[in-house]
Amino acid sequence: MGKIKSQNTTPELKLRKALWNLGYRYRKNYKKLPGCPDIVYPKHKLAIFVDGEFWHGYNWAEKRSKIKTNREFWIPKIERNIQRDRQNNQLLRDSGWHVIRFWETELKKDFDRCLNKITSYLQKDDA
Repeated sequence: MGKIKSQNTTPELKLRKALWNLGYRYRKNYKKLPGCPDIVYPKHKLAIFVDGEFWHGYNWAEKRSKIKTNREFWIPKIERNIQRDRQNNQLLRDSGWHVIRFWETELKKDFDRCLNKITSYLQKDDA
């Protein structure tokens, strides 16, 4: 458990590096906002999260039944994480922020689409 990272994961670093190389400067792990988004563009009011599948409940309806060990701990924990993510999204939106969430597998499988989603928002907002 000690080797599991909540910040600077490989997909997150890849995304940040690509954005930086395109000239988009950002704040990382911005603690002033609910949920401490991984990447933030305060000027554009854009908050970006890179979520791990296990911790944030990707495809939860299917995966829930596959948890075999320590179910009494993991199921409530992951469901609390899902609920907290929804609450943080709502708090950010209510404050006028645009929220983009990516699953780690999304970034691994279709990185260019994910990157384009961010850059098109930033370019649209600049216009």
